Amino acid sequence: MRKVLLPTIIIIGTILLVLRLFYLQIIDDTFKLKSENNAIKIQYDYPERGYIYDRHGKLLVANQPSYDIMVIPREIKKDIDIDEFCHLLHITRKDYDRILEKAITFSPRLPSVFLPQLNKAEYAAFQEKIRKFPGFYIQKRSLRDYQVKFGANIFGFITQASEKTILKNPYYKSGDLLGKQGVEESYENILRGVKGVKYIQKDKFNREIGSYKNGMYDTIAVQGEDINLTIDATLQEYGEQLMINKRGGIVALEPKTGEILALVTAPSYDPAILVGRQRSRNYTALYNDSIAKPLYDRGLLAEYPPGSPFKILTALIGLQEGVIDEQSSFVCHHGFSYARGRFMRCHCHGGAQQLHRGIYESCNTYFASTYMKTINKYVRPADGVDVWSRHLRSFGLGEFMGYDLPTGRRGKAPTSKTYKRIYPNGGWRSTAIVSNAIGQGEVLMTPIQLANMMAAVANRGYYYTPHIIKKIEGQKIDKKFTTKHMTTVDRKYFEPVVAGLFDVYNLGTAHALRVEGIDICGKTGTAENYAKINGKRVKLQDHSIFVAFAPKDNPKIALAVFVENGYWGARWAGPIASLMIEKYLRGKISRVDLEKRMLEGSLQSEYDKYTGKKETDTLLLKPTAPKVIDSSEIEN
Repeated sequence: MRKVLLPTIIIIGTILLVLRLFYLQIIDDTFKLKSENNAIKIQYDYPERGYIYDRHGKLLVANQPSYDIMVIPREIKKDIDIDEFCHLLHITRKDYDRILEKAITFSPRLPSVFLPQLNKAEYAAFQEKIRKFPGFYIQKRSLRDYQVKFGANIFGFITQASEKTILKNPYYKSGDLLGKQGVEESYENILRGVKGVKYIQKDKFNREIGSYKNGMYDTIAVQGEDINLTIDATLQEYGEQLMINKRGGIVALEPKTGEILALVTAPSYDPAILVGRQRSRNYTALYNDSIAKPLYDRGLLAEYPPGSPFKILTALIGLQEGVIDEQSSFVCHHGFSYARGRFMRCHCHGGAQQLHRGIYESCNTYFASTYMKTINKYVRPADGVDVWSRHLRSFGLGEFMGYDLPTGRRGKAPTSKTYKRIYPNGGWRSTAIVSNAIGQGEVLMTPIQLANMMAAVANRGYYYTPHIIKKIEGQKIDKKFTTKHMTTVDRKYFEPVVAGLFDVYNLGTAHALRVEGIDICGKTGTAENYAKINGKRVKLQDHSIFVAFAPKDNPKIALAVFVENGYWGARWAGPIASLMIEKYLRGKISRVDLEKRMLEGSLQSEYDKYTGKKETDTLLLKPTAPKVIDSSEIEN
């Protein structure tokens, strides 16, 4: 056996070695091309990125030509006229030395970007004299050409691939562009296309003498695929106009599909400012604006206490758990004493409250009582909280929702573990955490989670994962966006809640926001707002919140509106919600009184109170000659 083992190993090893050599020398030319790198110049042909359209086929993002000056440091002649070179490109000698040193550090033999994104005039001037500057050449690329001035948070932007990205993904080379943030990042692999490659033979004097092997290894560029977004361009633009001089977010969904109709963050900016030679400077200015935070997508990232809209879930869970029914009644004395003399204020009309009236009058007493009965149904409060939390998660709360945008937050749906950390010695009961009932306490939600909650209510118990892709040319969208998610609340319990939400507009806190001929179901909200200023916890102006869907039957839009420091729900968020709904369903506005108030109104003075600074950055979207309305003029 030992006599056979050694020869067998040698024979097998020899066969494997021969097969590997055969593959490398006959089948795979990669190493051959690399070995001849000194005599071959690799030239890339960059494709156009795919175009971006809205749900109706309106072109949102196209392309425009761009020209980069590339450099191969070792090919630069010592006798070139550097002063003339700098004059042509409008840079200083100091800039030239700095950029060249960086290029040498990257690689003296490989090309890298010397100066990106020349315009047509700069390109033409340099092209005429490029022969005088060996080692430099022009690489044509394409940049984004925005057809609209809105949707910057949706699109994202294009930037140069970082060294880290290049090391991680061999597709990208120095100077290559890729999408960052928004759909440009989410659908980068689809939008970017495929680079073409040309191998050019050089002689011993480093002169180009033609295609390597008659172009047998060359490939042509393949343009990126076009995509259609679920966004309604008209609605998106209108939402951004309504939010000028305010901070917050609007998320509108189509309930039956989960398609995102509008995703507004405020303040925003014109996406075109992140294109061209000034991109870096403009991005830096936006990034460093720590007051307005225009790069912070409040619709996806901002975690707020949901306030009174959360009462919808308190009611649904109470019905599902059997601790209340439609006739359950709690007496409200404009407040609710629940333990040790502590008191929860209420702004309803008082008296005996049942579910229907409790919803449209937004009675704190009713929902605090319902919440405590839900928790107290179980022997251990921890078990009650965990059951309650599981119901919340079935609506998409406390989790990343899985939508197709690269940023987001979980929000917070507290569990018994949350309260074990807060109360390490135990002893807590439902009375200690009752503020959860009205969307305060430890509950946090992002606007997109609130909008999704309303979509589930509109559908009477199910939702689809929110998404922004509607169509990819030649491909199917991810099946997870067409998978129905059922909540843990039975369908029969949604009808009485929907009836209460309908009368929020007819009898309750949003009666002044009705739109004739449209059956809107909604809920106002006011969330307390605290911040640390100079190390102290300070109460700031409350946030204005509103959630809604319409029409009541066969709903076509569900949305959530957050306006930071907006006092209360019916003051800012409510009117914006009504206007967005009418704009989408009818394409025109009948409530011109609300429209005028929202377009001309400003909360800037409110924000200036807390910062001591005023927003003067012209990069932010601002209206022409806005009229500032005194807050006392605005009705509840």
